[in-house]
Amino acid sequence: MKRSPIVIFFLFVQLLSSQVQDKVNFVRGRIAVYPRSHEKKIDGNVNYTFEILEDVDSVFLDAINMKFDGLELNGRTVEMVNDGKRLTLRKDFKQGDFYNLKFDFEAFPKQTVYFLGWEDDNPSNNQIWTQGQGKYTSHWLPSFDDMSEKVEFDITIIFDKEYEVITNGKLKDVRYKDDVREWRFKMQKPMSSYLVGFAIGHFDKKTIHSNSGVPIELYFEPRDSLKVEPTYRYTQGIFDFLENEIGVSYPWQNYKQVPVQDFLYAGMENTGATIFSNTFVVDSVAFLDKNYVNVNAHELAHQWFGNLVTEQSGAHHWLHEGFATYYAYLAEKDIFGEDYFYWHLLETANALDNFSGEGNGEALTNSGAGSLTFYEKGAWALVMLREMVGDASFRKGIQDYLSAYAYKNATISNFMQEMEKTSGLKLSDFENMWLQESEFPMGEANAFLIAKSSSIKSYFDIKMKIDDKLDSTGDVLEGEWDRMDSDFLKHQLILDYGDKLSTQFIQKVLRTENVKVRQAVALSLQHVPDEIKTDFEGLLQDKSYITVETALYRLWTDFPEYQKTYLDQTDRIIGLPNKNVRMLWLTLALITQGYNIQSKPEYFKELSDYTSSEHHFETRLLAFQYLKNIGGFNDATLKNLIEACGHHVWHFKKSCGKILQDFLKGEGSMARIEALYPSLGLEEQQYLDKTLGK
Repeated sequence: MKRSPIVIFFLFVQLLSSQVQDKVNFVRGRIAVYPRSHEKKIDGNVNYTFEILEDVDSVFLDAINMKFDGLELNGRTVEMVNDGKRLTLRKDFKQGDFYNLKFDFEAFPKQTVYFLGWEDDNPSNNQIWTQGQGKYTSHWLPSFDDMSEKVEFDITIIFDKEYEVITNGKLKDVRYKDDVREWRFKMQKPMSSYLVGFAIGHFDKKTIHSNSGVPIELYFEPRDSLKVEPTYRYTQGIFDFLENEIGVSYPWQNYKQVPVQDFLYAGMENTGATIFSNTFVVDSVAFLDKNYVNVNAHELAHQWFGNLVTEQSGAHHWLHEGFATYYAYLAEKDIFGEDYFYWHLLETANALDNFSGEGNGEALTNSGAGSLTFYEKGAWALVMLREMVGDASFRKGIQDYLSAYAYKNATISNFMQEMEKTSGLKLSDFENMWLQESEFPMGEANAFLIAKSSSIKSYFDIKMKIDDKLDSTGDVLEGEWDRMDSDFLKHQLILDYGDKLSTQFIQKVLRTENVKVRQAVALSLQHVPDEIKTDFEGLLQDKSYITVETALYRLWTDFPEYQKTYLDQTDRIIGLPNKNVRMLWLTLALITQGYNIQSKPEYFKELSDYTSSEHHFETRLLAFQYLKNIGGFNDATLKNLIEACGHHVWHFKKSCGKILQDFLKGEGSMARIEALYPSLGLEEQQYLDKTLGK
């Protein structure tokens, strides 16, 4: 699973230990599910085959809040206990016997399956998708919270024929029955049940193939047909690179990727079928500022690290996220170059050093560590391990590890043993520093980066010169500038010291540097001097929506006499998937005196409409924030805000709750909310009762 690279969520992995059923081996599961969209439930049936490894008096499946019917064990009834968390079978099971378990079930998932869009009148935005990281598939499918229970799942999904269905495995056939279709998928290899997932919606697809012949299905909503290329740019190259770099063939039959609305994270690596956030569906301009490349590579790398070889428990989570993060960085290095790679490592090292320096450092063996540790510190550990053992030994160790534990579970110790065997080195010192210590070793990280990257070495040299001559910052940078051949170096120095540079030098940068370095000027200047006004205005034409947004606000603020001109120049620019430019434009248009007075009601309606549930939560949050800033909440947007306080994405829900609390502090606000109370749904009323202390 990949966290968002834009908004860093410290996602604490809740891979809690579950009761191990080590005397039973479930071999195969034939699953049929019928999602009931309007009831938000799952009807289904399962047919599990399992073997008894040792005599045991009970067998169980994890099943949260489910009902069961027609249960048969080898064609006969058996004693069953359903405690709301597990389905337990009571019987004297004998070693060596095989059993076939069949039953129907109804699931009422409070999480893991999300039904979006079914409550409005717009069928085009209807979707159902799953997110079962760790141990949560048991909320919609009787299965196994224990990741060491690996099963070959063959899945049938029954749903309305007007929709497309994506799940694990190869599609064997589609059968029509009246207004529904049965999509039948077949897996060949076993996997942990947390990796079972599906998505349903209105999707088209484009199919490409890897150099090794693996089909890669790229899904998209019909409205996004023009964004397919920039969204999935480099996908085949990433696939081919990872197969070659890892040195082990892709372990599944095919690979699918599907973007969905309001996904909880950046992406999830369901076996052979990644589901990811549609905020990565971008056009070519947005690609510069936010693209799917890293998430694309990260989730694909998980098909080996996590899916082929699965951690034994949360204490070994580095084997999933650290490895996927590392190989995604290698894929980006292959695409964007070494300078990109090393500067990104510097960025993550600084984040880890700040985190560690505040006393929050975590060991990679800590099962309760956060995502910054598992992802970024985990990737750094592999960077330094490869540096220590050498390329050949590292790649051989990876291949031996994946081969030894294919379709099984592994521990950190298992991995380190493979590395010691292939390298011939004792790696206890490495383990102590990079896996066991909570503090991030920033000194070692910086020394590595300085040795590997001439531009990073120049960065530290220049910073040292500036520290020695604090009053001569501009002179130092201007004297060194023309000798720099790294745009990443220039970008970072402008971000660090842009407000200390002369207007003449800033003008030179705006006239001669590329879009990323120019963006650093837009982000670093707190005020635009008159002398560079014309050059700064050129940023409104740059192929970067972040640059346009930043420049528009800066120019509108600093040159009020030209506000209408700037608004005219940027009208109809939408921006990133969260509509960053358009949202700012609407807000500025509403508060600019005398600007298109007759159109202001339309502008207000458009801004207000972005708060409704048909839009992505990032778009909604931005709209709520702008409306709060201009005091623009009406009854419709207040109802949308209250509804958003019960959203399934926790950080969006929390942010909306804070906005509502701030609104309630205003004079007359409580009366407005109370007047809306009768028109709200039961869940919203219950939320208000709790919030208002009723």
